[in-house]
Amino acid sequence: MTNLAYESSQGDLDHELVALQNLRPIPRISIQAFCETDSVAGPIDRAADDRRMARAHVKVHMGGIASALDLYQSAPTPNLIILESRHEPKELLASLHQLSEVCDPSTKVIVVGHYNDVWLYRELIRSGISEYVVAPISMADILAVIASIFVDPEAEPLGKSIAFLGAKGGVGSSTLAHNFAWTQSKLFGSETVIADMDLAFGTANINFDQDPAQGIAEAVFAPERIDEVYLDRLLAQCAEKLSLLAAPSTLDRTYDFEPDAFQQIIETAQRSAPMLVLDLPHVWNGWTKTTLMQADDVVITATPELANLRNTKNIVDTLKKLRPNDAPPKLIINQAGMPKRPEISAADFADPLGLTPMAVIPFDPHFFGTAANNGRMLGEMDPKHVIVQTINEIAHVLTGRSEVKARKRSGLGDLFGRLKSSKSSKK
Repeated sequence: MTNLAYESSQGDLDHELVALQNLRPIPRISIQAFCETDSVAGPIDRAADDRRMARAHVKVHMGGIASALDLYQSAPTPNLIILESRHEPKELLASLHQLSEVCDPSTKVIVVGHYNDVWLYRELIRSGISEYVVAPISMADILAVIASIFVDPEAEPLGKSIAFLGAKGGVGSSTLAHNFAWTQSKLFGSETVIADMDLAFGTANINFDQDPAQGIAEAVFAPERIDEVYLDRLLAQCAEKLSLLAAPSTLDRTYDFEPDAFQQIIETAQRSAPMLVLDLPHVWNGWTKTTLMQADDVVITATPELANLRNTKNIVDTLKKLRPNDAPPKLIINQAGMPKRPEISAADFADPLGLTPMAVIPFDPHFFGTAANNGRMLGEMDPKHVIVQTINEIAHVLTGRSEVKARKRSGLGDLFGRLKSSKSSKK
């Protein structure tokens, strides 16, 4: 009996090794499992320690659906929830309906049940459950199911890409991109990658107090090497769930690229993390145009001045042509209320653009400067500061957790007449 038992367990192990051999690494996702039995919790724990799950964050709870309901009343849901339930089919469906009321729409759910029921499977899939697995399960089963959801080459990219662009140089677009990335990774526990695409003058490494030996330049100059494993080696860890693809910030070479030079990097990064923040330089060339055209969302940062308004209008009009079936870009007005500087009001700035500002951030050089000089994010300096609260709101809007609040429109007078007359006088 002992030999037969050994041969059986060895056969199971061999089967697992074969099943795991061709699995690609699981991307940077957060996973929480709620189990009722050790026979299900054990394989999930083993899967969490597998090298293919090195980038994922896994936490196993006991208590099943009831524990999940209790937790998510006050906590954000992760990218993936694994639920074990010994409930009968109709009772299971009722419990899952309750859970759906506290889950983010983007959260995927795997159910591990104890009933081999075709009707139940069909009902679960119809109601939006990603997969139903009948217990008992193995480590290989868990990894294969997760991979089928997040690593399927035919599936849509996992990560959302958000491109930040300044209407002019020095308006604070990079600073806001970095603080948004840090904030949303903290607020929502979401794995985030920030790519500093200003290869000559990028500041992400300074703002995050990092000095990585490699970064985005290695990827863009060797596109044939780019895959998820290679990209992972280039990332610098800035916080628990925030990674940086740093710019070299040197002038030892020129950075002239083909229009699609960054696309493979972006697509690979999107398969590796739920959120990709693209910090674009204030330049206009083929690759910036392509990046803006293909990003999931675009954020324009501008200061309330006439040249910024002209540039923002040009960018908005161009994006309408490039992205006719997409939502318009988001607008942040930064450095509002600078002493002794004549300004355009936020309402007058926004009206000719047809946009409602996502945020208006006041001029506060001491707060921003102190954070930058110390290589820290604003939320680390003073979590209760009004600007930090505004960035928290930006994070909610950009991740789809809230909407931009409409503001009352105001008259514009001859603001655009001034723009046109300014152009005429220069001719």
